[in-house]
Amino acid sequence: MSAVANPATVAECLRMGAGFSQGDRNWIVEQFGTLDARLAAFHADATELEVSVKDREARGQKVTLECWIAGRQKIVTTSSEEDLRAALNDARDDLRRKLNDAKTKQEPRHNKHIREMAQPTPAPELDADGNLDRVDAETA
Repeated sequence: MSAVANPATVAECLRMGAGFSQGDRNWIVEQFGTLDARLAAFHADATELEVSVKDREARGQKVTLECWIAGRQKIVTTSSEEDLRAALNDARDDLRRKLNDAKTKQEPRHNKHIREMAQPTPAPELDADGNLDRVDAETA
């Protein structure tokens, strides 16, 4: 895999959406820091993240984390956890899972499960009379 010249990081790509202020940015970037390793495979100038919250600190709040990566479908994760920090972590973890799933779908050669699946054995060859070929019969 080739290294990305300008890898994406949460600090560089995160925008604050509705319900958050720029004052919230530093602690959210810290909470989302574990995404950096996953985002590093993408170019920073082609990656965007936006976090927003509806009804912050109220019962039924909803955190939404959206991710745009050029050439891929937008990924949206949400959480309805009552604690804001728990909701952010839930959305972050779901985004990490979805990024991993998207990578596996796009690059199946890296999927260990697919590589290790048993290949079907070819059917033994039959001779002109419809019997197993002698060489195949000895090995079957």
